[in-house]
Amino acid sequence: MKVKKGIGVSGGAAIASAIVLDTEEFEIPERHVPVDNTKAELDRLKRAIGVSRKEILDLRKRTAEKLGKETAGIFDFHLGLLDDKQLFKQFSETILNGQVTAEYAVANVLRGYAGDFRQMPEYLAERVKDVYDVEKRLLRNLIGQRRQSLKHLTRNAAVIAHDMTPSQTAGLDREHVVGLAIDAGGPTSHTAIVAKAMDIPAVVGLNDVTAEVSGGDRVIIDGSRGIVIIDPDEETVERYRQIAVRQSEFLHSLDALRELPAITSDGHEVRLQGNIEFPYEVRTVLDKGGQGIGLYRTEFLFLGSDVEPTEDDHYKAYCDVLEECGERPVAIRTIDLGADKFTQARARIPERNPFLGLRSIRYCFQHLQMFKTQLRAIMRAAVRGNISVMFPLITNLLEMRQAKTIVRDVVEDLEEEGIEHRNDVPLGMMVETPSAALQCDGFAREVDFFSIGTNDLVQYTLAVDRSNEQVAPMFTVADPAVLRLIQEIIRAGQRHDVPVSLCGEMAGDPIYTILLLGLGLRSFSCSPPAIPEIKKIIRSVTMEQAVKVAQRVLSFDSDKEVVNFLRTETRRIVPEALVE
Repeated sequence: MKVKKGIGVSGGAAIASAIVLDTEEFEIPERHVPVDNTKAELDRLKRAIGVSRKEILDLRKRTAEKLGKETAGIFDFHLGLLDDKQLFKQFSETILNGQVTAEYAVANVLRGYAGDFRQMPEYLAERVKDVYDVEKRLLRNLIGQRRQSLKHLTRNAAVIAHDMTPSQTAGLDREHVVGLAIDAGGPTSHTAIVAKAMDIPAVVGLNDVTAEVSGGDRVIIDGSRGIVIIDPDEETVERYRQIAVRQSEFLHSLDALRELPAITSDGHEVRLQGNIEFPYEVRTVLDKGGQGIGLYRTEFLFLGSDVEPTEDDHYKAYCDVLEECGERPVAIRTIDLGADKFTQARARIPERNPFLGLRSIRYCFQHLQMFKTQLRAIMRAAVRGNISVMFPLITNLLEMRQAKTIVRDVVEDLEEEGIEHRNDVPLGMMVETPSAALQCDGFAREVDFFSIGTNDLVQYTLAVDRSNEQVAPMFTVADPAVLRLIQEIIRAGQRHDVPVSLCGEMAGDPIYTILLLGLGLRSFSCSPPAIPEIKKIIRSVTMEQAVKVAQRVLSFDSDKEVVNFLRTETRRIVPEALVE
């Protein structure tokens, strides 16, 4: 039995057989094969090279037709690598002498090549990206079937991976994947957010769990404590089965709250909504007692397809959500691509620092037709429900004004075309950077509402990459600087009578509920499975208690003091909360 410590990002415990997901994006674990199987590995490699060669030839042909032969010549280097006899010899020797899988040989040899190119003059060093491109293509053709199998599992499984792209997480079999254990990532990585939405235990930041686990191994994923237990003994398995029973009993006890309002015990009403990525998640929000959708992430339309969605694709998705919600509010966040989503994987030259690069509203301004396509669909769908629109990563007043101008242009176009639409959709902004938080008095004259995105607000305030497992322990919403910014945003909203919601992962963490109430927040939007426990805490506390908690917290000078105090106070006021 071996225990691996990471960061728990979605609570609960799961016991299941492991599926180890090799990924084209990261290191491939060194896996050995019997000597009798090495020929089969060579055959697999030859087939993958053949398929990859055909793909590149086809890509070169299509590029030549569209952009000319000179541009298509960029693929000649790719073909040259695949046809290089010396390179194939290195692949073969690695497989035969090391008795390893074909994918490990490809990753090992080509990353050595990439290292060699980095030492060359700059004009040759650029070839590193081409080497990685060939590596990804070969690996995709070697392990593609195994990755596809995650969409249609026949038994419950725990997925073990170095990392997962948004498109991979979007394609998971949500019925049979019962837990996730990831080498990379932090508490607000895309994988963490999806795990919460799926309501399955998940641990990230494990560094090398993929090297420790083999497919078929029994594992326990404890998302509450942030550990993964490999090959647990029967005593440990039985203990976790009992934990699972207790957690299930607590969750069932919350079912009685479904139809009750989110109102404090002394009568202060709170709006409690859900965050979604996919239209079908609306039903979960409503079943959990949510009052609407406080954050509809619309990137799934891009992440699940190789083709950019049409206006009708957008329109249908939004109408599906509105139909399910009825008169309940739906806040649609406009496309938030860039950073770790979509664009970097497809870019020929990825950005060096994508989280500080062309992302979110900046990406939309650079891809104006794509942005207008989405806005047209939103304005058309708005006649069928209670829609509002919020723009992500607004950092200055000019960006907000530019976004509003584009909306007016879209509305004018729809009017001229005689297409039914609404022209009075409320427009708000995500407050996700210190610059935006400190200018909220000015923004209040431009927007109909604020929505605090704590995931990015923490990242930019503390200078901590929220997807980097190396610094994940430094990423915390409990940092006094972050809490003071949140307080300032809420106060600015109160001063100008502008509604303020919080839709980051902080809203779904029960230890922060009382604090946020005490800071003046009256609108929460969180992962659907978190709604019942957040509602339980809201209904158990008075506003006077919450204000006192907030005052005490704002006197602390470290995140550890904040967390320890909030955990103690939450359990004092709601003894049954924070079940582990």
